Amino acid sequence: MTEKKIIVGLVQQHNTAEIADNKNRLKQRIEQCAAQGARLVVLQELHNSLYFCQTESTDCFDLAEPIPGESTEFYSHIARDLHIVLVTSLFERRAAGLYHNTAVVFDCDGSIAGKYRKMHIPDDPAYYEKFYFTPGDLGFSPIKTSIGTLGVLVCWDQWYPEAARLMALQGADLLIYPTAIGWESTDTPEEKARQQNAWIISQRGHAVANGLPVVAVNRVGHEPDPSGQTNGIQFWGHSFVCGPQGEILTAAPDDEEWCDVVEIDLTRSENVRRWWPFLRDRRIDAYGNITRRFID
Repeated sequence: MTEKKIIVGLVQQHNTAEIADNKNRLKQRIEQCAAQGARLVVLQELHNSLYFCQTESTDCFDLAEPIPGESTEFYSHIARDLHIVLVTSLFERRAAGLYHNTAVVFDCDGSIAGKYRKMHIPDDPAYYEKFYFTPGDLGFSPIKTSIGTLGVLVCWDQWYPEAARLMALQGADLLIYPTAIGWESTDTPEEKARQQNAWIISQRGHAVANGLPVVAVNRVGHEPDPSGQTNGIQFWGHSFVCGPQGEILTAAPDDEEWCDVVEIDLTRSENVRRWWPFLRDRRIDAYGNITRRFID
């Protein structure tokens, strides 16, 4: 079996209202990852701006842009100049009144290798995403690149084992989750720990169940609620990479900006799936009810 290893870079950033500054700081950190040998760099969810979904405001639709457009040109040049595969997360204006939360993957020549439109859309206090985003219509389809096949999903998708499984069943080499998740300040320390641990455990579980590495990149820092109705969100960072047995390969701090690179051995997935042949033993003849909302 031919050994296949890739170096992956993660960029965890605290954003401000200055979009140009956010993008320029991202560019610097992407360059830092590439200088350390990264062939693949992953950014956080909706990384160009503040997380605008804390309130429902039609003015925020002005942040959306077409794909291709200004941001895809910006990140395309970075991917091409650094000869890396780059996973970005953009607010897509598909048509007037039709918007998506869209991950765009650039190959090392700067071309768009593919995109994924977020499928699961939350609607919770301070996460009013259903107001802004139409659910994706591209399905759970991995994106082929020069370094491998990427199962790119986005944030709320990371709680759904079905999404990870469908990516794995279509040949994804690893699962990638650009993310924006954090705490409400009034939660107790114990509750905050439970929430963060659940987030980590869920994604490590996807790695184990599918025998694939997982890359999760979260934003960090406090972002105030423009309406003043809540105390804003403290994004909890803790971006991480785990291997196909859920083993943590690298993890970021909870409270500061961070970028790092880590080597992932993709041949481990082959070995782990030989030891734990979950895909072989699936009872595909007995899962028909999985497509029902609830089994009464």
